[in-house]
Amino acid sequence: MRIRKKKWARPELDKCNYFIDGSEALKGTWHSAFADNSRPLYLEVGCGKCFFAAQHALKYPDINIIAADIKEDMLGVGRRTAEQLFSENGKEHDNLILLRANVANLTTYFSPEDSVDRIYINFCNPWNRGKHNKRRLTHPRQLAQYKTILKQGGEIRFKTDDDELFEDSVEYFTSEGFEISYITRDLHNSDFEGNLVTEHEKMFTEEGKTIKFLIAHL
Repeated sequence: MRIRKKKWARPELDKCNYFIDGSEALKGTWHSAFADNSRPLYLEVGCGKCFFAAQHALKYPDINIIAADIKEDMLGVGRRTAEQLFSENGKEHDNLILLRANVANLTTYFSPEDSVDRIYINFCNPWNRGKHNKRRLTHPRQLAQYKTILKQGGEIRFKTDDDELFEDSVEYFTSEGFEISYITRDLHNSDFEGNLVTEHEKMFTEEGKTIKFLIAHL
């Protein structure tokens, strides 16, 4: 997703006590970065404006979630999104971290000791030109990284509006040894419960596109 430069983003993030700027120092100790390190740890890669992660942190206070994106302007908007959402609901949060990181190099920041329970991939860039397929966040070389940090039995939840990306991703997950335990090509007319609607999801649905979704277990 493209976003205009926001001069206020970095100064606000620097004052944010739950923003971390691409540090490798927490590799292997991410659970300790949260107030309660006994909670399950979830990770959203390519979080964009963090609307999903902020909703998740509010709805599931007993789960720690890291929202990772490479763009600090996105994360700046994400901080404001989280603050507004929690303020509107009269709550505080200690279960959300905003991480500026290149998720294509995830193992730079995370290790098997971090034991992530779930990874979310929501509406990532489809990169449908053949030579760009390897940039997909569901590409086998990316899945290989996820496998090193997911705990045994951990899962990936993937949503997209793009047919080609979804069908290719089904093959990617299978080829990398994941078991697809749930799949639908029309999420909003499926029997799946507990879906948190993202900004992209709302936009694509209003355009008449169906949302594809799967859960893959390691």
